[in-house]
Amino acid sequence: MKAVILAGGLGTRISEETESKPKPMIEIGAKPLLWHVMKIYSAHGIDEFVVCLGYRGYVIKEYFANYYLHMGDVTFDMKDNRMEVHQSGAEPWKVTLIDTGAETMTGGRLKRVLPYVGDEDFCFTYGDGVADVDLSALVAFHREQGRLATVTAVQPSGRFGALDIDGDLINRYEEKPKGDGGWINGGFFVLSPEVARYIDGDDTVWEQQPLMRLAQEGQLAAYRHSGFWHAVDTVRDKRHLQELWEGGSPPWKRWE
Repeated sequence: MKAVILAGGLGTRISEETESKPKPMIEIGAKPLLWHVMKIYSAHGIDEFVVCLGYRGYVIKEYFANYYLHMGDVTFDMKDNRMEVHQSGAEPWKVTLIDTGAETMTGGRLKRVLPYVGDEDFCFTYGDGVADVDLSALVAFHREQGRLATVTAVQPSGRFGALDIDGDLINRYEEKPKGDGGWINGGFFVLSPEVARYIDGDDTVWEQQPLMRLAQEGQLAAYRHSGFWHAVDTVRDKRHLQELWEGGSPPWKRWE
């Protein structure tokens, strides 16, 4: 099974970090967010990726072109113009990088890469969100449902502490509780290639008409995930994930 990852957006809400690189290349623990997302999939045996490039896509191309340099020890023989890799921690990944356009919307990006996916169901997610989703269980759930699409539904934490007030007394205080109880799109989809017919073109936003139509036609299943999930939309989000990583046990790290 392949995983398609969106990595072409501008990331305007975190412009401090994305002026010179796409948002999925923001680093957590000295590794790009995109690397973390791929490691999540790889931990469940999914090692073939199709990455949708857009804004500053060359940064991602250069990262993977030099992946051995990032991950291993090398000797450069300047006289003979030769490079020798001594030891590398590079993963057994096959990564296809597709330029899907600078202004293309999420649905359009997905449709552009479908020829590289093949005829089997595939995973699809955003390059700026991490989670401890059991992807093997997600895929099994999707197959059991027999629908064209499955989305991972999550309940993100609130931004502020919550107070349970009775009169003038606080009965209970909870720091950053779950949100208002509603489930939201957490990415980590499993899709059939047949979703292509729900996408008109480059201007199609995946989260609008395609998902709405799939839901209306009974073709969109929800896999409820109550564990960790966090997307990076602001510098504050990045700092939160960095703190979790530096703490030694980041919840989304399910690999050795």
